[in-house]
Amino acid sequence: MTETFTDGGLLQRISARLPYLPPSLRLVAEAVLKSPERAQSMTITELALAAGVGESTVSRFVRELGVDGYKSLLLGLAEATFISKAATQEQSSAADVVYEGVNRGDSPEDIVGKVERSSIQSLRRTGQRQDIDAIQRAVDMIDAANTLVFCCMGSSSIAAEEAVMRFTRAGKKCMLYRDTTIQVMLATILAPGDLLIGISDSGQSTPIIEALHLAQQRGAATLAITGSEGSPLLEHADTALFTATVPSGGELYGESVTSKWGQLLVIDILYAAYATRHYDATVKNLKETYQSSIRQSRRSS
Repeated sequence: MTETFTDGGLLQRISARLPYLPPSLRLVAEAVLKSPERAQSMTITELALAAGVGESTVSRFVRELGVDGYKSLLLGLAEATFISKAATQEQSSAADVVYEGVNRGDSPEDIVGKVERSSIQSLRRTGQRQDIDAIQRAVDMIDAANTLVFCCMGSSSIAAEEAVMRFTRAGKKCMLYRDTTIQVMLATILAPGDLLIGISDSGQSTPIIEALHLAQQRGAATLAITGSEGSPLLEHADTALFTATVPSGGELYGESVTSKWGQLLVIDILYAAYATRHYDATVKNLKETYQSSIRQSRRSS
């Protein structure tokens, strides 16, 4: 179980302990504090090299902080640097921020680097937040379901549409309506044996919360994919999978534009886990659905 740090807590903890650390551990702390954004993407070997110490010293540093393993250290650094950048963005006016991390006057070269880094970090942070037991439960729910019903809004529709395509080709019956009113109405006619999957980055989307609530009342299973561990969406989810946290200043953009990468990663993980469980059947279904699409394309041309 990984520890969650908020408000830059891990960096503050390292800074507070720095004067009292043994020299070798202080080298590791200084390497992390010098560039936490760089450190969060390092392997334990790379961090040891950057600090000029051995890997065992990095492991001692992790234990000294009371962190549950090196993976939790990276997650804590990712959260701390992300929150720090979000706070900086919130101090800018809405007119100065048009994309997460991109500022007025950035060159095309700057933009390429910033968008690439934010996308990669979203994937990395999402991977670090995955709970293997929760993934197993989610795949069990998908396996047992007669129908997969997806609820989403805005950019979360990208992940939902990807999920429908993947799981349909794997042989699962899927349903997705973009209209949230229809999503809520559909939830009222679900039954035991159905699975409603709600995708909401903030976990605050009222139609998605209502749909999960109604589906649960009618005996359907519910799965939430969200970036927020404290959101009301979780009150109506049998199981939840988490994506990378997003800036608290998201109101500047309306929704997080990088959160979609984390959602797509979770969908890919679920699909791959389900497909490998039913490997031969999935291969057969993939071939058949491919052939059907080819025939349709030829008739349309």
